[in-house]
Amino acid sequence: MNNEVVMQSAGTLHGQLQRGLGRAARRAADKPGAGEYVFDCIRRDPRWDPQAESRALYYARLMVDLELPVGPVAEHLFDAADQEDGDEWRVLLAIGVLTELVRLSRREAAGPLRRYAEEGTHWFDALDALAELRDPALAAGLDSLVAARCDEATLSCLVADPANPVIESWAARQPRIAEALARRRESGRPRRPGGPAAGPSERTEAELLDMARRRDDGAVAAIFELSRRRAPGLLDLAEELLPQRASRWGGALCRALREYGPEALPRARSWAVTRGGCADIGLRILARYGTRQDIPLLMNELHGALDRRDWGDAAGPIEGLGRLRAGEAVPLLKSAWTESTYAYLRPRVLTALTRTAPHTAEAYTVEGLWDCEEGVRQVAARTAPVTSETRIRLQRLHHDDAEEPGVRATAAGRLM
Repeated sequence: MNNEVVMQSAGTLHGQLQRGLGRAARRAADKPGAGEYVFDCIRRDPRWDPQAESRALYYARLMVDLELPVGPVAEHLFDAADQEDGDEWRVLLAIGVLTELVRLSRREAAGPLRRYAEEGTHWFDALDALAELRDPALAAGLDSLVAARCDEATLSCLVADPANPVIESWAARQPRIAEALARRRESGRPRRPGGPAAGPSERTEAELLDMARRRDDGAVAAIFELSRRRAPGLLDLAEELLPQRASRWGGALCRALREYGPEALPRARSWAVTRGGCADIGLRILARYGTRQDIPLLMNELHGALDRRDWGDAAGPIEGLGRLRAGEAVPLLKSAWTESTYAYLRPRVLTALTRTAPHTAEAYTVEGLWDCEEGVRQVAARTAPVTSETRIRLQRLHHDDAEEPGVRATAAGRLM
């Protein structure tokens, strides 16, 4: 099977389904062939960043609305490629869709999940999904498989939620699972605090800078303490360390700088203009704390990111332009909403649109009630105009057990 993804035009139903756009979910029932497009998306995961983007619930809802069978999804799991392709991403979306179908009361979807847990190459992912459904009846009899196949590391991962009734039912039958569950519960208990130790807050700025340069366990705490104090030396440290090879200390330094506050703006502007090793964090600081004088630079960055189709680079400028209510950004925001293959960008786009052009944003907030991303649905549930159509959709979001709790609560609030 060829799983290569070819992104279709955003003007087509297929392309919109690939992007997880709400407009596709709204029109799919009226379009012949929509079901095959849905199956194609499940077989050939179209996500730009599978670790960040959501699609499983979106496609599962489409399968329910279009009354599609689970057979083609199961066939994908057990395709001959499963024995030949070691990439678990080939099946993760399909496993996720089947899991969401069960939550949407399509319990027949549990059958392929169980079979894949027993026979599939990436059996642990299906086993974990069945456990997450928290229904012992769906996972009954799999305890022997868990005890036989899971090493200590995978078993510890599987019992991460010690209150899960599926795990408890397995533990009642398998001593090895019971022991892992007991260890997990013990590790979650609070420990007696140790003796007092000198913390970063008791150090001088010079001592903290020295600690930060050591790149040991104390470096991260020192970096955040420097940020809390708004120490100018942290900005110098950034120019020293960030152009070097990426590291966890560099990541901590970027997080600390984002919390530094507007005092970092002069240096951030310089970093963003000179395009050196600190340019990225400079743009993030401008997006978070910049003033209207920074709009031209953020606009230029957004233009460039959209032209390159570099959706990750577009995120910061979108946030900044939305926070600054830059009306001149609206055409670019509308383009990013439609064209981006990175669905995780859309919550930022919708937030920016509602701030910069509330009237224009109304159509996007309505569409957002059907979007694949939880963040979009939550913004939309909070801001979409209440009409007969949106009220029905809000009711569905509120009562849907498969929906994220934050979205359900927001939808309920709008219906009061």
